[in-house]
Amino acid sequence: MQIAMNPMTAAAAALPGLLGSGASLATASAGGAAAAAPTPFSDLLTDAVGQVNQLEAQAHSAVAGLMTGSGVDVHQAMIATQKASMAFELALAVRNKAVQAYQQVIGMQF
Repeated sequence: MQIAMNPMTAAAAALPGLLGSGASLATASAGGAAAAAPTPFSDLLTDAVGQVNQLEAQAHSAVAGLMTGSGVDVHQAMIATQKASMAFELALAVRNKAVQAYQQVIGMQF
């Protein structure tokens, strides 16, 4: 039996890991009074891009280790590559939505 993987479900599952401190912000605001100062949106985006870059570096080193024969298995390299690919696709989707929202705001007449 083959299980179909929904890309949106996978992206939603990866989102808390990409946002890092943003998940704690959401729980703090959901709980009522926030104990810490809210994290600026720009910091959340910077952290997410940094984590995407880190996943890309891990994938690159896994593929390089596979090619040189330094003890990296094929499945480890493929998993690292797919993690980096999914993180990049999620970051690209967020960027596209932000650009689309910006263009809608610019197009508004006041």
